[in-house]
Amino acid sequence: MTVSDFEAFYRGTAPRLMRLAYGLTGGLAEAQDFTQEAYARAWQRWPTLQRYDNPEAWLRLVVTRLATDWWRRLRVRRAAQPPEPDVVPPPDEELMSLVAALRTLPVDQRRALALHYLLDQSVADIAAEMSVSVNTVKSWLARGRASLAAALGDRSHVN
Repeated sequence: MTVSDFEAFYRGTAPRLMRLAYGLTGGLAEAQDFTQEAYARAWQRWPTLQRYDNPEAWLRLVVTRLATDWWRRLRVRRAAQPPEPDVVPPPDEELMSLVAALRTLPVDQRRALALHYLLDQSVADIAAEMSVSVNTVKSWLARGRASLAAALGDRSHVN
């Protein structure tokens, strides 16, 4: 068993085997996968396989079986009833307004607000993460809250 024998076998048969695999699957990715798998299996059995009258026929059989199994699995998946989609309520109007207002803020203010209010990070933690001073974070938070209040209309008086 020599590597050069297998390499010569591969070079002589790979284009034909790839065409067969593509013809059986209709997909380039699947054809490449099945061709690669067939040659991996052939390499494992090369001492025995090289003594066959037609080792390429063995490869064709492997590719055909791989493609057949692939089609069966695909058919089963397609036949399975898709699950009922979850009913998702429409987005809240206030949430949509908040998201739209957040998009108008500079990215640093938006990030500071998100870290502080959504992830409950302290001002000091935000400053360390963003590599700025604590006072800069406080400023971003204050300016961001003021901009949001102006964009949304101050609702602090609403119950």
